[in-house]
Amino acid sequence: MDEMDDLGDNEAPPTATPAATVVVFRRDPAGGPAQILMVERSSEMRFAGGATVFPGGKIDPDDHDLARRYGSHLDPDDAAARVAAVRESLEETGLAVGIAGEVTAETAAQARRIAISSGRLADALDALGWTLDLDRLVPWARWWPRHRHIRVFDTRFYLADLGTGAVDITVDATENHHLFWASAQEALRLADEGAIKVIFPTRRNLERLAAYPDFEAARAHALATPVSIITPRVEVRDGVKWLTIPVEAGYPYDGEPLEQASRA
Repeated sequence: MDEMDDLGDNEAPPTATPAATVVVFRRDPAGGPAQILMVERSSEMRFAGGATVFPGGKIDPDDHDLARRYGSHLDPDDAAARVAAVRESLEETGLAVGIAGEVTAETAAQARRIAISSGRLADALDALGWTLDLDRLVPWARWWPRHRHIRVFDTRFYLADLGTGAVDITVDATENHHLFWASAQEALRLADEGAIKVIFPTRRNLERLAAYPDFEAARAHALATPVSIITPRVEVRDGVKWLTIPVEAGYPYDGEPLEQASRA
């Protein structure tokens, strides 16, 4: 059995770790298309080691506690994922998204130190007098693979707008070793040239994001496109195995040859 094969439709889905990731937009200081924040993961990481991804990570129990405080109007799992996206962005990059309150470079850095030290976003919020505005995170997609022998995450993707390009970011060296801003088109070019490694979900989402010049256009598309669970499948096209996603999911390309696809 090929370890990259799908589970059959009648097989129980794999146990998945709930996770969240966020596509953070900023205006290009040079006036070009909007840029998004990319994170290059440490090569030692078990999942997607060395890959360039969007900020994010697994959902923690404390995220559910904050979701009940600030996201009671949302589906509980959706709210917890949004909290995780806020927390991971702060811890991994130093950026404060989804925050209601006065945010400066100094307060964001202070909040990051507190969150990393205590392991609780709530402590950072309380110290800075901030609250969460989870409606600032726009649902974009949800990916839940069903592949054998690969660590599986049930990942919710969100969009967030940073606005100004005048921000400083620093890497969390425990999991990542490089952060950079690039338009979706530029990130795809870097991937095609081999300068960065992108896994299958990241490529598909970069292709989708590249169709929109700024956050507002991407947000409008997201709000008009219902979020469904995307489960990649292996199928044979003209004798070649392809890794594919549903054509109705809102993506410009529905797959690529399996031998070209990187999933971990």
